[in-house]
Amino acid sequence: MIDTLELTEIPAEDEALRTEIRAFLAQTVGQLAPDVRARSWMGFDAEFSRRLAQRGWLGLTLPARYGGADKGPFARFVLSEELLAVGAPVSAHWIADRQSGPLILKYGTEAQKQFYLPRISKAEAFFCIGMSEPNSGSDLASIKTRATRTAQGWTLNGSKIWTTNAQHSHYMIALVRTSGEAADRYKGLSQIIVDLSLPGVTVRPIKDMAGDAHFSEVFFENVQCPEDALIGTEGDGWAQVNAELAFERSGPERLYSSMVLLESWLLHCREAGANDAQTAVALGTIISWLAVLRSMSISLTGKLARGESPAIEATLVKDLGTEIEQAIPRIIGDVLGATPDAAIPASLRRTLVYLEQLAPSFSLRGGTREILRGIIARGLGLR
Repeated sequence: MIDTLELTEIPAEDEALRTEIRAFLAQTVGQLAPDVRARSWMGFDAEFSRRLAQRGWLGLTLPARYGGADKGPFARFVLSEELLAVGAPVSAHWIADRQSGPLILKYGTEAQKQFYLPRISKAEAFFCIGMSEPNSGSDLASIKTRATRTAQGWTLNGSKIWTTNAQHSHYMIALVRTSGEAADRYKGLSQIIVDLSLPGVTVRPIKDMAGDAHFSEVFFENVQCPEDALIGTEGDGWAQVNAELAFERSGPERLYSSMVLLESWLLHCREAGANDAQTAVALGTIISWLAVLRSMSISLTGKLARGESPAIEATLVKDLGTEIEQAIPRIIGDVLGATPDAAIPASLRRTLVYLEQLAPSFSLRGGTREILRGIIARGLGLR
């Protein structure tokens, strides 16, 4: 069932991080063009991630004994919010820091924690997620990629698709079938860490409408993974994935994909002196929507800070957040289109065009809208 989301405030000690973070971002990414910054958590920049690591801002929630900062989820929320608001290129470290590290911390062996977590905190190990497969859509329970136990470990065969940054990553955490068949659904699923440099791994980037290649197909042909590639308990992969998705779906990245466009449009409105009713209604709609969803996201962070796993609540916020992320380019485009003869800065036009091309993917990544609403319905006892 879905629990009540209580109104929650960010603790003062975590809120105080904003000043230092903003000063750093002003020096590093503040002068980049809006259409470059709009790529944000899809923008890959390993050097920027290393600079964050040098300041102790990766692995914020990981224990100090594993190279982390021993801070809580609120600290990471503040950092994530500031990075996304300015459009920093966070894609290199994002998945490892957001969910792979916490997943390994929760389910991994001591040896796995000691090996991977310090590397994540130093921006020396980038991860991608191996969940979706060709011909399976968002139905993760129907996956066919198989890891077969051998005397040396595991032999991996199959394929994954829509794997963000697989072409740049060192490792993939893959959901695979270790027993049974696809018809067995949730039974027999496990998670393994795949070293993407191993023989038999082929990565093919997929170019999107905007001309970028964020996603990839990944093929496994008799890939020999060691025994300790398994995370957690064999057969518990489905439960582990649901815990992982709570990390993925609860953060501010599900609200702020269009924030650089909003910033650029507001700057244009100020410079053009736009104070008409349509502009005011558009801005009011966006701000009120964001304010409510931000409060909900902070409440989810509070649940994570208490050690809870708010998977269903996070699914709800992700679904609602996707709507405003997709609506912002449309709303702003409608306002600008109402005065077609008015001059529009080239940078604003490029940013709008980019996000109009990218926005359809917002309701696909992290679970399609249809799948998410099915999860929510089950959580409410409606199916």
